[in-house]
Amino acid sequence: MIYFEKNPFLNMDVLFIQTGGTIDKDYPKNINGWGFEIGQPASEKLLSSLRLSLNHRTITAFQKDSTKIDKDDLENLKNICQKAKETKIIITHGTDTILKTANYLSTITKKTIVLTGAFLPYAFKNSDTEFNIGMAIAGVQTLSDGIYVSLNGIIGKFNEIQRDETTGKYYKKP
Repeated sequence: MIYFEKNPFLNMDVLFIQTGGTIDKDYPKNINGWGFEIGQPASEKLLSSLRLSLNHRTITAFQKDSTKIDKDDLENLKNICQKAKETKIIITHGTDTILKTANYLSTITKKTIVLTGAFLPYAFKNSDTEFNIGMAIAGVQTLSDGIYVSLNGIIGKFNEIQRDETTGKYYKKP
């Protein structure tokens, strides 16, 4: 599914790409039980309620838990980024393998790409989705070309970010 909002008076075009992960998990509609399924892009649900001064388009590359992303998924995502007319891209992604994906995309040039996710689904009351997407929007507008990761209140080049395996939080390398 593709979501699109275009205003000819705005000069910033941002592509949002959904890949799945916790950020997009939703209460099950197709299965019984307590499990979750990947639903409509959280970014689009959030953006539809905001009065942004930028044009945005949202597409779904795939809808997977990040631990299930394979080489074909990564190649598909890379092709989408390279072929996109937009030079500003935000990818919503699962937090477990976000650095691996960012590294895979690192050969892309002439684009500013920010990967972000959430530790709680957007559907949850205390989710960090809104904050993380807000940081990604700020980052994609102000950072130079490159591949960045934004989580836990920080943003940096993918190779400057590290995860503390004890707490699960991401931080800039010292």
